[in-house]
Amino acid sequence: MLKDNHGRTINYLRLAVTDRCNLRCFYCMPEEGNNWLAREELLSYEEMLRLCRLLVKMGIEKIRITGGEPFVRKDIMPFLTELSQIPGLRQLNITTNGVLTAPLVPELKKIGIRSVNLSLDTLDRNRFLAITHRDELDKVLHTLDVLLQHDIEVKLNAVVMEGKNIEDIIPMAELTRDLPVSMRFIEEMPFNGGSHLQTMQWNHVSILDTIKAQFPDIQKLPDPAYSTSMNYKVPGHKGDIGIIAAYTRSFCGTCNRIRITPQGTLKTCLYDGGVLNIKTLLRTHKDDRIVEDALLNALASRALDGHEAEQTRLAGGIHESMAMIGG
Repeated sequence: MLKDNHGRTINYLRLAVTDRCNLRCFYCMPEEGNNWLAREELLSYEEMLRLCRLLVKMGIEKIRITGGEPFVRKDIMPFLTELSQIPGLRQLNITTNGVLTAPLVPELKKIGIRSVNLSLDTLDRNRFLAITHRDELDKVLHTLDVLLQHDIEVKLNAVVMEGKNIEDIIPMAELTRDLPVSMRFIEEMPFNGGSHLQTMQWNHVSILDTIKAQFPDIQKLPDPAYSTSMNYKVPGHKGDIGIIAAYTRSFCGTCNRIRITPQGTLKTCLYDGGVLNIKTLLRTHKDDRIVEDALLNALASRALDGHEAEQTRLAGGIHESMAMIGG
C-alpha cells in the first residue's frame, strides 16, 4: 500500500496519454491550441505499460486515462487492452470529450471499461460552439446514448463558467430525472494556458444554491471514500448530482491520486509544478527498483493540500493548460 508523508493512501493514477485535443475549450487551453509535444517527448505506450505495472505492484488499484483527448492518439485501443490485463488492477476508467468515442464503445465494454467521464459543459449547440470552438455537440450526445446502451457508468462533467453556461445548470441537472448518470458540476480552475480566471464567481456554494432553488427537496448523499465531489440526489430521479470544489480545494485532506502528464512528469498534486521526471528515469534506468525508489521519495515530500502545492511553485503563477497537465 502506498502512503504519502501525511499518511494518505495513494491508490489512484491519472495517466495522460497525449496533450492533443480535437476541441479548443477556452478554459482548458488557448484558442489557437498549444505547441504540441513531439512524439519523442511523449511517453511511449511501452514506457507507460512498464510504469503502470510497477505502480500497480506498489499499490495503485485504479487508473484513469486522460489527455488532452485520449482517442486522438494513434493505436490507443491496443494499449488500453494491454493495460486492462495488468494483474492487480481493479479499475480502468477513461475521461473523454466524446467526439471520437461512440464507435469504440463496444470494444471498450469488451475490455472491461465500466466507467467513463464524459465532458459536457452545455446542451445548447451555440454555447457548445462558443466554449469549444468546434460544432461537435451531436457527436458528444450520441456517445452518451451509446455508453448508456452498453450499460457503462457515465459521469457527465460540466465546468461552471460565468457568462458561458450558467443557464445550463438546471437543464443539465434535469438530465438526472430520466437518465442513470452522475451530473457533476465543477468549479473553474486556472489551467487554461493563460490567466483569464481572476476571481471565482461560481463556487460550490453558489452552484448548490442554484440547484436547490429548482429542486428544494434535493437530498445529500454519503460521499464515497476519496470522493472529490459532494453528492446529492433529487428524490425520484434516476441519476445523481455531484459538485466538485476544484478551485476551492476542500477535498485535499483525503486525496488518493497522483498524475502523470503527457511528457512524463509526476504531479503529486494538480496544483504543483511537477515533482519528478518519470520519462528520464524510465529511459535511463532498466532497473525498476530505481524508479520505485524515486517515486517513494517524491511521495515522502507531498504537499499537504493544493494551496501549499501552489505556493511552492516557481514564481509567476499558473500558465499551463489542462491539456498539458492531464485532466
